[in-house]
Amino acid sequence: MSKPIIVVGHRNPDNDAISSAIGYAWLRNEVAKRDAERTGEKPEVYMPARLGPLPPETAGVLEKWGIEPPVFINNVFARVSDVMTENPISVPADAKIIDAGRLLRKHNIQAVVVTNEDGTYRGLVSTRMIANRYISATDVLENEGASQMSVASDLIASLDQSVDAIMEQGILTMDKDDKLDEAVADLMAQPFREAVVLDEGNMPIGIVTRSDIAMHPKRKVVLVDHNEIRQAAPGIEQAEVVEIIDHHRIADVTTVNPIRFMNMPVGSTATIVTIEAQRLGIDIPKPIAAVLLSAVMTDTVVLKSPTATHTDQRIVDYLAGIVGYDPVEFGLEVFSFRGGEDDMPVDKLVSADSKEFAYGDGTVLIAQHETTNLEAVMSREQEMREYMRGLIETHGYECVLLMVTDIIAEGSQFLCEGNRRIVNRAFDIECTGVGGTWMPGVLSRKKQVAARLLEA
Repeated sequence: MSKPIIVVGHRNPDNDAISSAIGYAWLRNEVAKRDAERTGEKPEVYMPARLGPLPPETAGVLEKWGIEPPVFINNVFARVSDVMTENPISVPADAKIIDAGRLLRKHNIQAVVVTNEDGTYRGLVSTRMIANRYISATDVLENEGASQMSVASDLIASLDQSVDAIMEQGILTMDKDDKLDEAVADLMAQPFREAVVLDEGNMPIGIVTRSDIAMHPKRKVVLVDHNEIRQAAPGIEQAEVVEIIDHHRIADVTTVNPIRFMNMPVGSTATIVTIEAQRLGIDIPKPIAAVLLSAVMTDTVVLKSPTATHTDQRIVDYLAGIVGYDPVEFGLEVFSFRGGEDDMPVDKLVSADSKEFAYGDGTVLIAQHETTNLEAVMSREQEMREYMRGLIETHGYECVLLMVTDIIAEGSQFLCEGNRRIVNRAFDIECTGVGGTWMPGVLSRKKQVAARLLEA
């Protein structure tokens, strides 16, 4: 059974990263089903995933429109589930050896799992264990001078014994989400060829053999809203990137084979996903349209950001027509899902939407919080600055820049901790440790801040 292709955005995911993963996984599944109807082949399955918690606006949109959140993953390393044989054949502990042998032969397998009465794991019986029983009998024949007839009779009688008599209980057990590299080392270190995969209830759900791990698989991944290793899932270097859909600069993700790489200078990755659906002639259902529209509106700050293009405006009108909303009203509703900022946890306030950027030999962190109530956010300045200094101490950043972006006033308050000279030199300002600096018209981290900071 082929494993799903993971569609995932960047670390510290914002609404566009998660919504684009949902939208593009839906689109690729629709294309796969359409192709399967024509070819008769089994379609590939695309699974949306995320590398962090749902932003509140994303959670609000998904709940309102009845969309399941993407599965949370913390890496894309190959896992035990990628190689295990699922639904292993099992026998109860009181089953006869002859019955286990028949199953081994019928299914052409090397081992069967032995279970307790409640179905939980008990041990393992393999062809090797049964063979050892017969080899032991030949030793009796040679060393003790027993007659061939008596040995044969004993062997036949032993077939009626329960599997408990030859079962091995010291078999390695694993979790399906264990990293494959670590599992391989454990499997090779034990004397047996097999390991049994158990779920949380101690139920056997798979078997892994040394033959299974001979061909080390790579997880197939589609990257959306990023193409930079620093922002990608841990393990991306060991995965197979099969597609990239992004609206940022081209960075350092490399591939062995040619892939589909859609990169456009638009305000949102969701815009690109929608364009691709239009190109392929696939109608977007209302809930998916709502998810994609929410991403365009948050990433372009309700089309006020300088990153917003005429293409984004066209896509917004198209998606709003499907959803049946006025675009601006829809966008403001999405931002309202963020709730009150007076009691929002400081970690969410500062770093829920943050990205790392290489700067010389170091790293800078640029975070952004968009709001319709700048005064409420700035009333927590001291708390936010303390948290930012903690990030520097923990991660060794050269500096941390927080953009508190006022959607209504169309500007951002810059708060900077660490080496402020980096920010001051890039923007010719005097960003101090108190009050911050108001930057009128600055709404885009990507186009107006990150690019300028990195070029300085």
